[in-house]
Amino acid sequence: MATIEVPTLELLSGPRIPVIGLGTYPLTDSEAERVVAHALEVGYRLVDTAENYRNEEGVGRGLRAAGVHRDELFITTKFNAKWHGEDLVARAFEGNAKRLGVDYIDLLLIHWPNPEQDRYVDAWRGLIALREQGLVRAIGVSNFKPAHLQRLLDETGVAPDVNQIQLNPLVSRAEHRAFGARHGVVTESWSPIGKGGELLENPTVTSIAERLGRTAAQVVLRWHVQLGLVAIPKTGTLARLQENLNVFGFELSDADMSALAALDGGEANAVDSDKFGH
Repeated sequence: MATIEVPTLELLSGPRIPVIGLGTYPLTDSEAERVVAHALEVGYRLVDTAENYRNEEGVGRGLRAAGVHRDELFITTKFNAKWHGEDLVARAFEGNAKRLGVDYIDLLLIHWPNPEQDRYVDAWRGLIALREQGLVRAIGVSNFKPAHLQRLLDETGVAPDVNQIQLNPLVSRAEHRAFGARHGVVTESWSPIGKGGELLENPTVTSIAERLGRTAAQVVLRWHVQLGLVAIPKTGTLARLQENLNVFGFELSDADMSALAALDGGEANAVDSDKFGH
């Protein structure tokens, strides 16, 4: 089976992250093992999981089953609010690494800011220490708003490598992307092709796809790539694994990009991370 080579972006910490990866929520351990192994066969090298997905063990089994050298993989995972403490983060890492069956993690993220708990800055200091110890190659956050990111910068002087947020043409997060760009933070998109058919069946998307001879998902993922984002679509089928990765042989025009940008419904379409988290 021919593999697709995926371009990468350089992170502040130095490692390079593939611009398309595999999201694994809500796969079970057994599903994750199968899907991850197939994904690596077709060319995926970035795999994203989390403590809260309860599938890190399955992801780890899939990574080993594929037989790809560890140095070629970019493994991302996340930890929950119970570990928001400078010393607690080390314990979170130990749990993540043990379940995945790895000695180090390429990118470890604070999953949600949980501002009502008010300990995400302490968690960030713990991540900085892990990076200094060489246990993680890059560090970042997930679902952080610009105000949360600014507080990290103000209190530690250290910017995240990545901010992983809900992002697609229906919720394009222009302010979040602009803040990240100013500070060298790579924005990574979860739910990059939306949920259900709302985005992929949108006439704007389907008309572009028909004209280019591509699928709706490929058009949307190409939009992410051309914006300089990292996208982690999720699927459980081999055909769609290949389809989602095959977005490097065509380009969207400026008019296409503008038409997709016009679909944005604003922050009302996003989960509010000041109110939700775990």
